[in-house]
Amino acid sequence: MLIYPTLELQNGRCVTLPRGQLDNPMIWHVDPVETARGFAAAGASWMHVTDFDAVDGRDHNAELILELIRAAGIPVQLGGGFHSRERVAHWIDQGAGRIVVGSLAARDPGLVKELARQYPDQIVLAVDVWEGQVMTDGWRRPAAIAPADFIRAFCDAPLAAVIITDIESDIEDTEAGMGVISGLAEVARAPVIARGTVRSVDDISRLKYIPNISGTIIGRALFRKTVDLGEALALAQPTPEPVADFR
Repeated sequence: MLIYPTLELQNGRCVTLPRGQLDNPMIWHVDPVETARGFAAAGASWMHVTDFDAVDGRDHNAELILELIRAAGIPVQLGGGFHSRERVAHWIDQGAGRIVVGSLAARDPGLVKELARQYPDQIVLAVDVWEGQVMTDGWRRPAAIAPADFIRAFCDAPLAAVIITDIESDIEDTEAGMGVISGLAEVARAPVIARGTVRSVDDISRLKYIPNISGTIIGRALFRKTVDLGEALALAQPTPEPVADFR
């Protein structure tokens, strides 16, 4: 299982959003580029970056994200504000390893399927779930489609992955999120990345045994130091099968 250490950016700073509120960020006083290099030094093979400013159509973090892509030393999975073909193409051209789309997929699924065929294994579908509804536009608007149907709509597209977030779990309760994510993971054909379920390394141990979960995104727990990245990466490695000793 892959661990995706995460940077969430707003106005050039690393933040997390209590209860998903864009206007009430918790600011972490760290250097984003040095933090990204630390992820690579710890052994991460990917990192995830969310640009919260881009959700509202602002481009404040563009230079910083470009520096992260060039300096991190590992590929970047980039999400936030991908509302057009041009923006997706721009950041792939700039070196982003993967692009995460959610709102665009709800509004124009045909375009996202076309992008997935144009950029195979570089487009990731984000499925953000709140009380049984798919949420778009930074968790602010419900889409008129059930989460399982949303995932099924893209089963024939060559997606790199599907990120499933149980929003309620992300802000409140780990146990509930595991149940929602494991149920939706059964529907997906692409590998599933769980988000919002890891508060301790014990949660990683549990995720490893959910079918079709290929990875998990960890952000807030790393900054709060309730999860050590090196320990998480080690725990996420496959467990060797027992071998009988015939000596």
